[in-house]
Amino acid sequence: MTTRQERIRELLRTEVSRIVQRDLKDPRLGFVTITDAEVSKDLRHAKVFVSVMGDEQQKEESIKVLQKAAGYIRTEFGRDARMKVIPEITFHLDLSVEHGARIFELLQQVKHDEQESTGHNSRNTEEQT
Repeated sequence: MTTRQERIRELLRTEVSRIVQRDLKDPRLGFVTITDAEVSKDLRHAKVFVSVMGDEQQKEESIKVLQKAAGYIRTEFGRDARMKVIPEITFHLDLSVEHGARIFELLQQVKHDEQESTGHNSRNTEEQT
């Protein structure tokens, strides 16, 4: 990724987040966090990744709202970014936060199970002596 792509990616992530929080008032839009963005080499296309708290229906609804507002978000981004070419923006669900939370949950369960197992074995050893 070029330095320019990296700068645009970061600007896109922060500005789209600000626009969504400040301007979008659709009640169907759930608790949305902009997690990342990708920009094509020619800077004409951008993928914005979002994390949405809620069930599957809320996630789908939030993505639909964002896709519908993509033109407005693009216009606002263009006004703030002052670029010659403003990328077409598409929104994609980012499942990495949920995936990380699930891994953390599983690790906590393994730790808990090990502690129970170790505690159980030490009690058996004490009873035998």
